[in-house]
Amino acid sequence: MLSILPKKEIAKIVEWMQKTFTKTKQSKVIVGLSGGLDSAVVAYLAERAFGPKNIICVKLPYKTSSGSSIIDADKVVKLLGVEPREIDITYMADSFVDKDDDIDPTRFGNILARIRMIILFDIAAENNGIVLGTSNKSELLLGYGTLHGDLASIMNPIARYYKSQIRLLAEHLDVPSVIIEKTPSADLFAGQTDEQDLGFTYKQADEIMYSIFDEKNSKIKTTNLGYDMDDINEVLDRVEANKFKGEVPYKYNSK
Repeated sequence: MLSILPKKEIAKIVEWMQKTFTKTKQSKVIVGLSGGLDSAVVAYLAERAFGPKNIICVKLPYKTSSGSSIIDADKVVKLLGVEPREIDITYMADSFVDKDDDIDPTRFGNILARIRMIILFDIAAENNGIVLGTSNKSELLLGYGTLHGDLASIMNPIARYYKSQIRLLAEHLDVPSVIIEKTPSADLFAGQTDEQDLGFTYKQADEIMYSIFDEKNSKIKTTNLGYDMDDINEVLDRVEANKFKGEVPYKYNSK
């Protein structure tokens, strides 16, 4: 159902990246490298499309960032031979939130994401480059991302692929297995995971969304996958609640 032909898809992505990049008339691509699966796949795709000399991979750790994530990001940089940058965002983030004792984890995560994107776009401006997106289709449909933060980019090569499919692309691209197999996490604090935040697994969400949106099946038919109606509605309700993220800004266009 969610299976793809990775070799064929990668060839199509690379061709699209090259054609789209030419239209921008820029000379570099910038990737925010977290040490996670999605940004690693984007970096590997960029290396195939543009070669290592045209890529800047940027690590943007906060003081609580996982040490293993930084190690994994360094591993990608070394294997691809791309230009590395590292900017610690601790001071910027803490100076912003120190006066707010009541800030909740969601707001704080949004602040970190937006600080990181400010830096990535500034590095792009410095180097006549564009920022590559690292949000997959699962995250985009579920709204699991920050407006003007990790959802911001000039070109997103993985936006049409569900998280389950990203893993298949990663395996074919020879992304290190330690990155492919790690638990998805925004790395906001120790033990935090995407699936814990969402309340369901990516496998569950991907199978339900693929059935409904790609295969155009009804909810009733989707229960044949082994999910009950509550499971299905939980995923679809989140999609509906976050649909606005793909539509803003709303533009007044009345005659």
